[in-house]
Amino acid sequence: MAPKPQKRKRTKHAKTKMTLPVSEEAEPLNMESMGHPEIYPLVLTTKTQEIFNCRVDEDVTEEQPYKLIKKEDIFVDFANRAAVSDFYPVKKIVQEYPGDELLLVYDRDFKYGLNFYLIGTEEGKENYLNPPELPEEQEEYKDHIPEETYIYRPPISKPWVSLGSEKEIEEESVKESTKQITYMISRKRSEFGAPIKFSDQNASSVKDAYIECTAYSDKNFTLKQLERDVGMQVVPQIKETSTQTRWTHPKNAATQYYPREFLEEEKEALGQSKTLTEFLNSVSTSVEIALQQNEIMNTFIHDWKCLAEEEGTFGDKTDTHLKEYQSFTDLHSLTEKMITCVSWHPVIYGLIAVSVAVRLSFEERVHFSGKLLLQPSLILFWSFSDPIHPQLMLESPDDIFCFQFCPTDPNIIAGGCINGQVVMWDITAHADRIENIKAGGSRSKKVTLKPMFLLEPESNKEAIYIRHCAVSSIESGHRKVITDIHWLPDTFEINRLGNVFENRSGISCQLVTCSADCTICFWDIRPQKALTPQPQAEKKKEESIEIPFDIPSTFLHLDLSWKPLSKIRLSKGETTLDHCPTKLSLSEDNLLFKAQEKILAQSKAVKAGEMNPYQNLENALSNILKPIDDFCTKFFVGTEEGEVIYTDWKMERDPETGRFMAKKPVSLYTVHDGAVHTVQRSPFYKDIILTVGGWNVAIWKEGIMTGPLLQSCCAPKRYTSGHWSLTRPGVFYIGREDGYIDIWDLLEKTHEPAQSQNICITMIMYIKPWTFSAKQQFIAIADYYGTLHILEIPWTLSHPSTNEVSSVSHYFEREVKHLEYVEQRRKIREQEKREMELELEKKKVTDFLIFWLHWIFHALW
Repeated sequence: MAPKPQKRKRTKHAKTKMTLPVSEEAEPLNMESMGHPEIYPLVLTTKTQEIFNCRVDEDVTEEQPYKLIKKEDIFVDFANRAAVSDFYPVKKIVQEYPGDELLLVYDRDFKYGLNFYLIGTEEGKENYLNPPELPEEQEEYKDHIPEETYIYRPPISKPWVSLGSEKEIEEESVKESTKQITYMISRKRSEFGAPIKFSDQNASSVKDAYIECTAYSDKNFTLKQLERDVGMQVVPQIKETSTQTRWTHPKNAATQYYPREFLEEEKEALGQSKTLTEFLNSVSTSVEIALQQNEIMNTFIHDWKCLAEEEGTFGDKTDTHLKEYQSFTDLHSLTEKMITCVSWHPVIYGLIAVSVAVRLSFEERVHFSGKLLLQPSLILFWSFSDPIHPQLMLESPDDIFCFQFCPTDPNIIAGGCINGQVVMWDITAHADRIENIKAGGSRSKKVTLKPMFLLEPESNKEAIYIRHCAVSSIESGHRKVITDIHWLPDTFEINRLGNVFENRSGISCQLVTCSADCTICFWDIRPQKALTPQPQAEKKKEESIEIPFDIPSTFLHLDLSWKPLSKIRLSKGETTLDHCPTKLSLSEDNLLFKAQEKILAQSKAVKAGEMNPYQNLENALSNILKPIDDFCTKFFVGTEEGEVIYTDWKMERDPETGRFMAKKPVSLYTVHDGAVHTVQRSPFYKDIILTVGGWNVAIWKEGIMTGPLLQSCCAPKRYTSGHWSLTRPGVFYIGREDGYIDIWDLLEKTHEPAQSQNICITMIMYIKPWTFSAKQQFIAIADYYGTLHILEIPWTLSHPSTNEVSSVSHYFEREVKHLEYVEQRRKIREQEKREMELELEKKKVTDFLIFWLHWIFHALW
């Protein structure tokens, strides 16, 4: 066997080692594919290099990389080593070689794959040893030609063989399919350069003066679809079920025992025990260390769960878009309607109510007022189990533009009409119907909602129309459309002067509304003259009135006689004009976000057989009013002109007339360049308010009078609605008139939305998010065409980080300090400006005195 070759470093051009055949029948490795059929690569081991005196870097170098080997020496090597010889693969080439010496070349750069190669022809040997000279015109480019280039051979012309490429070129080429039309326009030569005089004329008075070019479909020109890309995905059907064994026979049991204690003798013996003393001394140090560790950190924390929560909040950005879950459209309505207000049911999950109104302008409403009286004005209750048929329909005397569920009883609903009336409904009699709806196959709050195609809608049930219980007086209420309505919490109530007292009834009994007639009204649903004795004739008259069987008598005492408890006008000061409010936010609005558990407990108490407190509102009126001290009676109001007003609902006596009037606004800012559509307090910070209007958004802090904490730049489209996130303090949603929704995340960006997503093709009218469970949240988005879109909020927008509340709070504090700094610098600049003006005045006076003295001096001289 040949000796083992030495290891040698390969250069960067080295290639993979090739295994050469050793059989006589195998053909030698040739470089004909590279244009050199006379070259045969070889692998020469160290032993072979010593035999033929062609050792690398000694006998053959980079300057002289070749060696002439005699043919006889190779035959001697064949006789000595036979098939083990490195020249054995080219034995046939060596035997047929006509000359006596063969040229062996050292392939330093492994150009042909191995460390040596043999030139098997005399012509190739001559070309290598004596390369041809370049012509004179190419002599100057000789230095630029690389050494390793092969000899250029001009291409040989061959006949054209068609492979079909000309057909593809012909198909891809653009050809005119329509006939060209030639127009010739002429004019008399005498009219060239003549003056032209233009004048107005009626297009209809002159024949052929007005030609309307309407669009039509050209039957001679059609497009055929030749190719379509369609993607399909087969997903296995997965079904998830669970079971739980319930113990149906509960049994009350109680056990009482006494502790087992040592006797006095045993205690003394243990105290003097040496074993116990040694044990306590040995473990006292480790116990002390363990107690210190427990004090420093929580050893029972779930590290994996916390890590997953952080990744889901900040790391995983793949799922950041709202996903379409379901949509609702009233297919039975004959007129085109838009959605004006949206509200989720506070207790029943998967049930949502929307108010609809006819899509007409004011002039069109006046023109079609007779036909509109025949169309019902409704609030529709939609369920996830039936996206086609509404579960309930609440009738009203006119279109509803805002409504809200009662915070203490979800079966009581109050709404505001376009004609200025306040309407009340009581759906207690139909509560069982809507509670038994199969919202996802289970009434449990923790169950994840199923897609709508897995539910079983009860389409055989007809929709129920519910008439209103009471409506306010037209003469004493608002004169124009009611734009916002709020229930006051059950913790307080107010009187006619705006003073705050403890709630005598323990339930929400008062409302506040704002209207386009520049007034804000407070309403009380309790009878105001319950303690005044009525004449016997009026009592008999009321008893003789028959109440329809389908109308509850809960608010019968208010029907058509309900008047506001207090009315406030937002005056503009010196002028006779008033501010026109569109939205308002009270200081206790943030408490309504956290009242779901209380509502659920009260509804269960009513089901258990207790009397509904709204059935007997007169009992609590006899209680004495207890005033509440240090109660904030100020609130925010957004106006139609884009102003944000911070004012007080308490009345004050006018010193000139002696009448009680509304106080002047505490502060007024014109930030928005359009009507304000949203004024809402944050569910996490009771003093942070979001306002949306015109083309921008602003965030305010109650008590800061220098301006908003955040004011966005102008958006590409007008903003129409907005809402805070219910679970993330730094996220809020803004709707635009082009159907997009901007999602702001203050932890990610504060100067622009974190992302924008298209929801529909028309204006977004209302946004209302809702938390279904800890793992599932929805957002309801209503558009101008009357479609209610239900979208599922992704994990990143619904689950806050560990310190998000404190991080957003620190951001607001920094903005407050920034505003204080700006205000301080403004005062300093004003002071500097006044000082400069005083200096200029002093200089003018001094110059005048000097001029006067000079004049007197010259006059006397």
